[in-house]
Amino acid sequence: MQKISPFLWFDNEAEEAANFYVSVFENSEIRDVSRYGEGAPVPAGTVMSVSFVLDGLEIQALNGGPQFSFTEAISLFVAAETQEEIDRLWDALTADGGEPGPCGWLKDRYGLSWQIMPPVLGELLADPDPARAGRVMQAMLTMGKIDIAGLQAA
Repeated sequence: MQKISPFLWFDNEAEEAANFYVSVFENSEIRDVSRYGEGAPVPAGTVMSVSFVLDGLEIQALNGGPQFSFTEAISLFVAAETQEEIDRLWDALTADGGEPGPCGWLKDRYGLSWQIMPPVLGELLADPDPARAGRVMQAMLTMGKIDIAGLQAA
């Protein structure tokens, strides 16, 4: 087990969300599902927490109730190498109630924020020619889903 891992608070969708996430990302799996027992604030047998792995990242999820919700103050950053991968992840994560955002950010149907970014963006922004790097930045600022060819053309 990794020493530090994200812990996600859901109202009552932890298992549903975990199953969705492992269906989207390769090398992913549900590790454990625990359930509330007698005397809990919800019916016994209701899913309490889910441990799962997304492409090597261990994540914990809790059905803790409606007291807290996700904000854009935290997101999961995904390095997507190709436009095909960006398109596939973007489409999957914005489906069924997800929301596209600016500059490669999106919210999934559960309200969790993601950044779907190609590593080439960092390389282009670090171009030694400040004018080129500036054009890349300006191009990125006009995008929702990142378009690698559009960045390279800038």
